[in-house]
Amino acid sequence: MVNGILNVYKEAGWTSNDVVSKLKGIVGQRKIGHTGTLDPDAEGVLPVCLGKATKLCGSLTDERKTYEAVLLLGVTTDTQDASGTVLRRCEIEELPEEDRIRGTIAGFIGRQMQIPPMYSARKVGGQRLYDLARQGVTVEREARPVYFYEIAVHSIDLPRVRFSVTCSRGTYIRTLCHDIGSRLGCGGCMEYLLRTQVGPFLLGEAVKIGRLQELRDAGRLAEAIVPIDRMYASLPSCRTGADSDAAAHNGNEIPAEALTADEGAERIRLYDSEDRFVGVFKMTPGAGGYRPEQMYYDPDPTGI
Repeated sequence: MVNGILNVYKEAGWTSNDVVSKLKGIVGQRKIGHTGTLDPDAEGVLPVCLGKATKLCGSLTDERKTYEAVLLLGVTTDTQDASGTVLRRCEIEELPEEDRIRGTIAGFIGRQMQIPPMYSARKVGGQRLYDLARQGVTVEREARPVYFYEIAVHSIDLPRVRFSVTCSRGTYIRTLCHDIGSRLGCGGCMEYLLRTQVGPFLLGEAVKIGRLQELRDAGRLAEAIVPIDRMYASLPSCRTGADSDAAAHNGNEIPAEALTADEGAERIRLYDSEDRFVGVFKMTPGAGGYRPEQMYYDPDPTGI
């Protein structure tokens, strides 16, 4: 089994599940999961976890995300993006002045309550909202707290506003565009979206599906796979002696004195005597040893 993370550049027209389905064929295994849905029309960073790295899907979904977007003012749609049916349109002469636009956008920085759009993968009563929306059904959605750490306006060329935003998980940028337009009184929708960062994964390092296929065919796919232990690079690294390898592999408690480079840290990256990553271990009460917090050891990893 292949274990690690691929920093995939999702292209427009692909759903996040399309990417996962394609990668199952490229990698040759079914245990693959993405780390948060990116709209079909959007592009950019989509970390995809392979094998035992799927245990990281939840934590990577929780990471901060950064986007570049284009807000189209004066146009309101049913999907909150430019691909939807236009519900309202304002003439450019009716749009607010630049200073007011900048001030309104700045007012979204910090904690906000956001209502998920009807055209989204959220579930209400066990049904996906987008399935209900396609049936012409609109239901009440509970507003959820989101956080905007930074919003920077890069240019205003009415009716378009280009900006970047760093935000918490669960945030819909098209809903942010819709809400900005509503607050300005002219309406607005998202015309373009590019995700540039998810936690440590950057746009400049993202690889398109076509390139991953080329690497696979050349026997070089491993070059694109980020090892699991890199996600824990901030933790101190410890190793077991050969006589403790079996205990570590089986997820048993490891005495502190059996570890090399132990500095008494509460959490450590544990490797066996052959430098194979075992997992994250946490100090037991009384500091007598370390027990597994998350195991990643694979006795039979597959090379790519």
